[in-house]
Amino acid sequence: MLSEEKKPINNKSSILVKTGLILLALSFCAFLLFYYPVLVKEIGYLIKKPNITNDVVLSEPKNDQKKYIVAIDKDFSIVVPKIGINSKVIKNVDPNNSYEYQAQLSRGVAHAKGTVLPGEEGISFYFAHSSDNILSANRYNSVFYLLNKLELDDSFYLIYNSRIYKYSVSETKVVSAEDTQYLLGNNDGNKKAVLMTCWPAGTTLKRYVVIGKLVE
Repeated sequence: MLSEEKKPINNKSSILVKTGLILLALSFCAFLLFYYPVLVKEIGYLIKKPNITNDVVLSEPKNDQKKYIVAIDKDFSIVVPKIGINSKVIKNVDPNNSYEYQAQLSRGVAHAKGTVLPGEEGISFYFAHSSDNILSANRYNSVFYLLNKLELDDSFYLIYNSRIYKYSVSETKVVSAEDTQYLLGNNDGNKKAVLMTCWPAGTTLKRYVVIGKLVE
């Protein structure tokens, strides 16, 4: 008699356990779907870190055994050897116009309209982020996913009008989405480039900023 009374309870427990496992599996699948680009880049970085000693060139010299990174676009592009970035840059994108920059970010990194160009005095601002939702963030954010791997004195390169400009990282920081203080200081005589993405990767909560000074 006792065993017969316990059967309905066991059946209910079994159903609850199975439901919980299914929900857990669905949550895990959703996590992989949303953060797949982040995971791929993180794992790739851990397995095979790019060679940061490779020179950046506009075209690879012939009969030279040395390895080079050939800029993807001579007109306007960005190369960050340490995190494997070699991307086209879209010039003069309005960072305050979501419709405009979402369309342009699918093509590469955006250069903010109203900021100076590589090599010029002031701040040249670049971003690869979105601000709609986690799905579009994953779609447009992948170029700068590993920006947080950059450290002081690491190098990145901006290529503009067939000239290569080398920058050395002088500062990295996490700021609020509304903070624009890092864009001030255009009249300090320095030639700087600011790289920005959303942070944490795949979200739009904050911003991760890398500031570099031009190596003359």
